[in-house]
Amino acid sequence: MKSSLAPGIRLFTSYSRDVWYRTSILFLTFLFYTAYHLSRKPISIVKGQLHRNCSNVVPPADLNITDNDTWCDWAPFDQDNYQTLFGALDNCFLVAYAIGMFISGIFGERLPLRYYLSFGMLMSGLFTCLFGLGFYLNIHSLAYYGSIQVMNGLMQTTGWPSVVACVGNWFGKGKRGFIMGVWNSHTSVGNILGSLIAGVFVSSAWGMSFIVPGIIIAACGVLCFFFLVEKPEDVNCTPPQQQNAANGDRSVNGAIMSESESPEATEEHTEAISFVGALCIPGVVEFSLCLLFAKLVSYTFLYWLPLYISNVAHFDARQAGDLSTLFDVGGIVGGILAGLVSDYTGGRATTCCVMLLVAAPMLYLYNYIGQRSIVTTIVMLLWCGSLVNGPYALITTAVSADLGTHESLKGNSRALSTVTAIIDGTGSIGAALGPLLAGLISPTGWNNVFYMLISADVLACLFLARLVYKEIQVWTGNAVPRARGFKEF
Repeated sequence: MKSSLAPGIRLFTSYSRDVWYRTSILFLTFLFYTAYHLSRKPISIVKGQLHRNCSNVVPPADLNITDNDTWCDWAPFDQDNYQTLFGALDNCFLVAYAIGMFISGIFGERLPLRYYLSFGMLMSGLFTCLFGLGFYLNIHSLAYYGSIQVMNGLMQTTGWPSVVACVGNWFGKGKRGFIMGVWNSHTSVGNILGSLIAGVFVSSAWGMSFIVPGIIIAACGVLCFFFLVEKPEDVNCTPPQQQNAANGDRSVNGAIMSESESPEATEEHTEAISFVGALCIPGVVEFSLCLLFAKLVSYTFLYWLPLYISNVAHFDARQAGDLSTLFDVGGIVGGILAGLVSDYTGGRATTCCVMLLVAAPMLYLYNYIGQRSIVTTIVMLLWCGSLVNGPYALITTAVSADLGTHESLKGNSRALSTVTAIIDGTGSIGAALGPLLAGLISPTGWNNVFYMLISADVLACLFLARLVYKEIQVWTGNAVPRARGFKEF
């Protein structure tokens, strides 16, 4: 009698070698970018510890604190301008990140992704740990912490272009918003884990809030060096374009072609598109400017939400950090929901616009009633996180893929890189502006910070007005997309 395979073995053998490799790549890239965001989060958690309300802290018995209201603070953040200093510190990272993002893609295209990504994570781990060592070395120099932030911001730019390129090599240029929304949740997962890890140490030894995440991302760099496979051809797996062809789709460079297109026509567009040429693609400018203001709001929450909760609701640094993770939990739901809705309706711009419009009054409500009780805080943070991060996640993933496979590009992957760099680079400018403005405005009152965020949401909607109008025309039958399988922007 022939013995049957064990159920577990049957499960393993039911999946092809290609499926196993693609699953591992998806998991690894998710893990790597989670580590990038995990190492960015501690600074926002530690702010509440660097400048505290010392009247609520029990002083050591041997410390004379007469006429010293800031004895428990960490210089140089013990001054009245501490919020401006925090904003400057955030800006050191974010400006370097915005500038580096436009440059990083150039190096990423010319260097092996495995080496480039491993180097980026190891160096990010080093500079994150160096920030935390300031606690143990008793460093009180703003120049020291600022320079560390600049270098870390430059190293962090190695992440996004590399993981996107790697996923593109294995999966092609898919347009499915739901799949990309789920994968893009690594940003929120990283923020949540970073908050929780930093919160464990922030009240006792805030230096470990940086050192532990730094070690984690460095360990991921080692993992990347030993296990990342850049291309299917490197391990004799099926390239995505051949897999698409086996399913009946004609494709070049992972982009599905319409019946009227041909490989010969595609080959004519394999040269790199110019910067101006990429800007001329319908929708690139609008979505880039929309992302600038959407990311401004998102990154202001990323860097200032724990301090806001600590100041307004009077939680300690650890409790404020834990509560701030709810914003990122809502962001996961919002990113997936935005992908699902835009897939079903075919309206990327309309989905973003509606979520941004609803986010504006929700931010107003959160500022005025969000701290009345723990229940309202939890509910409002979940709602705000979903509505703020949903459009941000959709634009950086599915929308970029849509624009990168515009009919005029003929699946040109080099053009897709240029388009993605423009969109993400412009968004990074907003990410730098938001925390800076929050640092400058917050001394005048938190209400003014929220008015700034609401104004940014409204501006983001206005930049999408033309695209929303065109999508409505398509739905009402007054306009017809020009190419099969492509939604006209």
